[in-house]
Amino acid sequence: MLDFSPMKLGVPRETFPSERRVAIVPAVIPTLTKLGIDVVVEHDAGDAAGFPDTAYLEQKATIGSRADVFQCEIVAQVRTPGANPPGGAADTAAMRTGQMVIGFADPLTAGDAARAVAARGALLVAMELVPRITRAQSMDALSSMATIAGYKAVLLAAGTLPRMFPMLNTAAGTVAAARVFVIGAGVAGLQAIATAKRLGARVDAYDVRPAVKEQIQSLGARFVEMPIEAGDAQDAGGYAKAQDENFYRRQRELMLKTVVNTDVVITTAAIPGKRSPVLITADMVRAMPPGSVIVDLAAERGGNCELTKADETVVEHGVTILGPTNLTSTVPYHASQMYARNVVTLVQHLVRRDKGADGKATGAPALVIDLSDEITKDILVTNGGQVIHPRV
Repeated sequence: MLDFSPMKLGVPRETFPSERRVAIVPAVIPTLTKLGIDVVVEHDAGDAAGFPDTAYLEQKATIGSRADVFQCEIVAQVRTPGANPPGGAADTAAMRTGQMVIGFADPLTAGDAARAVAARGALLVAMELVPRITRAQSMDALSSMATIAGYKAVLLAAGTLPRMFPMLNTAAGTVAAARVFVIGAGVAGLQAIATAKRLGARVDAYDVRPAVKEQIQSLGARFVEMPIEAGDAQDAGGYAKAQDENFYRRQRELMLKTVVNTDVVITTAAIPGKRSPVLITADMVRAMPPGSVIVDLAAERGGNCELTKADETVVEHGVTILGPTNLTSTVPYHASQMYARNVVTLVQHLVRRDKGADGKATGAPALVIDLSDEITKDILVTNGGQVIHPRV
């Protein structure tokens, strides 16, 4: 039997306020074990997501302290310091040279946090920067979390709207279906469309990319046509690009015709590293029917609605505007499951073991940082004591 020292992957408890997710769930530990990686989990790290310490122990993980976790070669978090301003400094101080830290890092706006991690000699991998290419789909945590956000946004709207979503024929008369308008048909928007349709709403949707028209229609929604030309609507990585103010002004003028006849508006237009474009003005809100609801999924970057306040409920002109910034954390069990699978697939991409002629592993696992690889190049923010990502 070959003797080698296993690599260790640590899973700390999340310290960001109201964050209930955990980076690794018990079900994915056997995959890491096959890679030669032992898992060390901070005590109670998975409790809020529905994964008690006993579930990790059953998969042969070790339960330890936060200090134990940060002694591991790899640390997997939901929120690394850049995405966790309240507790990030303490985690940064615990990092060490050569250690890899994986998680959401808010790299395009939290440059100081990235530089602090680099100063500790750690390698920072940002889950937000996973390229949207076929080879990286199973690592795309932004898409995984957007699926949950789109689903939960509709439920939030349905619970707030003072009417029901489906059309009903009852002895007391006919109840008309609620009218839902989804702005942005990325992953969150498409999931919002599908969920609203399942609840029985009449759904309209709009996106600056004409190519998504068929996707919208395949879910049973009506694609809102607007005679307006966008520039390049997405970058090479598949993420949305900002347009100029003239485009957004014209867009708002055309969008008003749909908004005034809508009960629920769900906005999802976020631009990585930039302020969210304002698509719904105060005047547009004023024109909406009383009792209408706006769920602004771009609230963390300022919001698509002019009146949105992050993590607050605003009522203006009889319209309720919700600005949640961490909806995925309200579905922590499945959010953690999906995120953990993304992380483990990424670890499989970065960790290698020598194999014998029979295909079986013959040596200790090792991190392989190949900057000629498109995925590795795009996700690595710091290396060798420096911030190396050109966008950061």
